[in-house]
Amino acid sequence: MAEGHADWPAFRLNKPRFDQSTFSGRLRHFLDIIDPSTLLTSEKKLKESCQLLNDYKKGQLPPGTRDEDLWKAQKIKQAIIHPDTGEKILMPFRMSGYVPFGSPMVVGLLLPNPSITSVIFWQWLNQSHNACVNYSNRNASKPTPINRFIMGYLGAVTSAVGIALGLKNLIKKANRFSPATKLLIQRFVPFPAVASASVCNVVLMRNNELSEGIDVTDKDGKVVGTSLIAAKKALIETAITRLVLPAPILILPPIIMSYIERTKFLKRYPKIHLPVNAFVCTAAFALALPVAIALFPQYSQISTKNLEKEFLNLTNEDVLYYNKGL
Repeated sequence: MAEGHADWPAFRLNKPRFDQSTFSGRLRHFLDIIDPSTLLTSEKKLKESCQLLNDYKKGQLPPGTRDEDLWKAQKIKQAIIHPDTGEKILMPFRMSGYVPFGSPMVVGLLLPNPSITSVIFWQWLNQSHNACVNYSNRNASKPTPINRFIMGYLGAVTSAVGIALGLKNLIKKANRFSPATKLLIQRFVPFPAVASASVCNVVLMRNNELSEGIDVTDKDGKVVGTSLIAAKKALIETAITRLVLPAPILILPPIIMSYIERTKFLKRYPKIHLPVNAFVCTAAFALALPVAIALFPQYSQISTKNLEKEFLNLTNEDVLYYNKGL
């Protein structure tokens, strides 16, 4: 196998290609994770990638295998296979499918002057998708009962619809705003509704981790024990990510569209308003997702002394690791 270089360093199994201690390294890592081209991966290519990684593990690599080949194989496997369950994640609920499948919902949430029916429908659809993404990309080192999933889902959808309708009604009753101002403010209603509900969604969908704990491993991936403290830290980090994620998606497009709508071009061709709006929303989504999830590494580390006291007797390692999920 050839020596590693800047773009393709020496391969490390189940380790990120880029430095996870820096934001730029995490950003490049997650741009790989959410790459929508992996959605087109055939079953044959997935099997070949998994086989190549197994060959590496056994020290039986085919002649001529390059580091580049191994990194690409690992990228494909990580995009499709859940690291804890070893099972395929359904295409719409993979992180690589989040933008392609989630963009129509973002466009729906940002439609101007929405009706109550429209608000309910798009908030329900968006939170349903979020719930399935959260569940599919959770830390699955411990099983989650289906009744917890259903309770979490209902709680998330109810909170999203309730907050959105409450804010819409509040703005409607505010007499001190002009109709134009009300319309502008109405466009920003989805952000607090989605941000609040997204945090509720994560907490409710993954609350089982808070009661059961998650596996904590050493640097070699060997499970040292189960920790409630690590589970809480993982959930807080994921919740912060979900709080930040909707900001550019739901704030930038209304601002950009308010300027574009004043142009002579859009006034002359009003029928292209929806396609332009859809493009702006999708671009904001594609930009926001990797930035938000790069705030924290997927495989975070925690000092052993900050975990439960029992860990001091279970290992001599100063630092342990856990999968916070995505």
